[in-house]
Parts: sequence; structure tokens; C-alpha cells
Amino acid sequence: MKIGLLTGGGDCPGLNAVIRAVVRKGTNFYGDQFVGFLEGWRGVLDNKAITLDLAAVEKILPIGGTMLRTSRTNATKQPDGLARIQATLKAQNLDALIAIGGDDTLGVAKKLNDAGVKVVGCPKTIDNDLAGTDFTFGFDTAVGIATECIDRLHTTAESHNRVIVVEVMGRDAGWIAMYAGIAGGADVILVPERPINLDAVCSTIKQQHDRGRLYSIVVVAEGAKVAAGGSGEANVLAAGGVDEFGHARLGGIGNLLASEIEKRTGYETRAAVLGHVQRGGTPSAFDRVLGTRYGLGAIDLAHSGKFGQMVSLKGNKITSIPLAEAVASNRRVDQDLFDVAEGVLDKPLK
Repeated sequence: MKIGLLTGGGDCPGLNAVIRAVVRKGTNFYGDQFVGFLEGWRGVLDNKAITLDLAAVEKILPIGGTMLRTSRTNATKQPDGLARIQATLKAQNLDALIAIGGDDTLGVAKKLNDAGVKVVGCPKTIDNDLAGTDFTFGFDTAVGIATECIDRLHTTAESHNRVIVVEVMGRDAGWIAMYAGIAGGADVILVPERPINLDAVCSTIKQQHDRGRLYSIVVVAEGAKVAAGGSGEANVLAAGGVDEFGHARLGGIGNLLASEIEKRTGYETRAAVLGHVQRGGTPSAFDRVLGTRYGLGAIDLAHSGKFGQMVSLKGNKITSIPLAEAVASNRRVDQDLFDVAEGVLDKPLK
């Protein structure tokens, strides 16, 4: 078979492990040939591609990001986007396409599959919130980076008797905030799944001070919602509008919380926004192995004729689910993890 690969959406550690695994097993076991499209769906629309062979993927395993580069291009919003993609695949004489991405990238893949294109999906979201799979690669690395940063912020917070608000990634789900907050010994963890109660947050921080611990660490996901008067709850947005998939650019929740906490408690408060540092650098061993397993699963799906499916991790087994199921909803933090957090924190989530 001749197979195309692309990586779409945000970059994350472990993408190169997927690419490497697909190419190595496809070449060595199946005798496949591979084409890599540059910059996600944009590369397919414009037929910008490179040859992927064993030499091309030889040294990419420990490297972060994606050798194919990426973009948030929404092919379905382009004039005749799906038709242009089909024309590119025909021009490249491809038998199948492996799309590596989150719900946006795989949403386009589903529409292509519905139109008759042979597509296999591979889950990629650093937020770990894609439905139908237990873990996604990149998440472990992001949590490790965030936890290390929280560990470092403990010492400076204690030295200055400060409250430090740490803003981490997590648009629709708080997996990174919860894991890093628990691992880093945070005093308060705030996630998109539950609206922020500023009175409760400040009460927890005051309780810490009253018992002689004169500093606190608050971890908040970028997508955590704050009260918006009579209009309910709302995200804090940065300037910049929305991307091609309609997602508003989030930013500022950490600084807003720091300002409100200092105003309400009188304690000196600072914000640390980790931002893109969570995406960068070399992937953890876990993410290299998981990315490799997903890549092997994807090429096996293609040769089994299981198109319209996404590779999935269930327990410790690699399996697959329909693309339609994978993109139907986001996976939110479950009650079991809330129970873990609430067992070690002082009223952090209510």
C-alpha cells in the first residue's frame, strides 16, 4: 500500500514516535510506501508532501513536536475542501490516509471517510480529553513538566509568604491540572468541569494561613470558568478571536485569579502561566511507548481494512473505535479523580 500521514492541531510530545512506528512497521512488515503531508490538512489541500522512509524517521523518536509540522487548518471551511483533498490523494496515488490529531482533525477525517476515503485515525490531544481512549500521548510529558514547575514554585512561594496561581493547559477538561496539582501538592485545583467559587478558594487559602502555613499554590486549567454576573459562567479570553474550528483563544484566568485572591485576602499573590512550555521538549518514556503503540495499531488497522476507525487504548490494550464515536464528545475528569483530590486538599473544589 501507499499511505499518507498527517499531524493536525496543536503539537505535542510523542507525535514523532507515532510517525516512526507507522513507517517502520509499514515498511519492514508490509512493504508499504509513505508520504507525509506538511502542516496538517493545509498540506493535503495544497499537496505539500515529503517522502517518508526509514532514513527519514531514523532519529526522530526523542524529538518533541512533529517532523511533519502542523496547523489548525479546517479543510471543511475551504472552498471545495473535501474535493481538493480527494484530488490530492488521487494525485499521490494513495491507498489510505492516517490522520493523527484530536477531535477537530479527526472530525475532518470522519467526513472524508463518510465520503468514501479510506481513513484511519490516531488520537492526539495533550489535554487527554478525547473520547474513546484512556490516555493520549503528550499528556504524561505535559503533566511531568507542570509538576516540576509546581515543585519549583513551592520554594519561592514559601520564601516570600506568597500565594502563587499556576495556569496550565486544559480547554474543556482539567486532566493536566488535576494530575499535576495532585502530584505537585497544590492547595487548590480548579478545572473546567466545575465552576470556580472564589469565596471557597479564598476561604481555603485563609485556612492555610490561619494554621501557620503562610503560602499557597493554586493550580488552574486555562478553560476553568468564572462567574459572569447574571449570565452564568464564562471563560477568560485572550485577544485574537477564534481559530478555524471556532475555538476562542483562552488566556488570562491565572492573572485574573491572582488579582482577585490578593484583593479578597490581602495576601501577596502572583501568577505563573506555563503556556507552551508544556508542549515543548523531549517526550517522556511513557509517551514514546504509547505513541509507538498507537502507530503500530494504526498501520495494522489499515492493513486489516478497518477504515473509519481510531486507534484506542482501553486498560492496557490497544483496540479501536469508530471515528464517529471518538469525536462525539469530550472526555471530562471523572469522579474517581475528584475523590483523590478531595482526599488530600482542604475544600479545593467546592
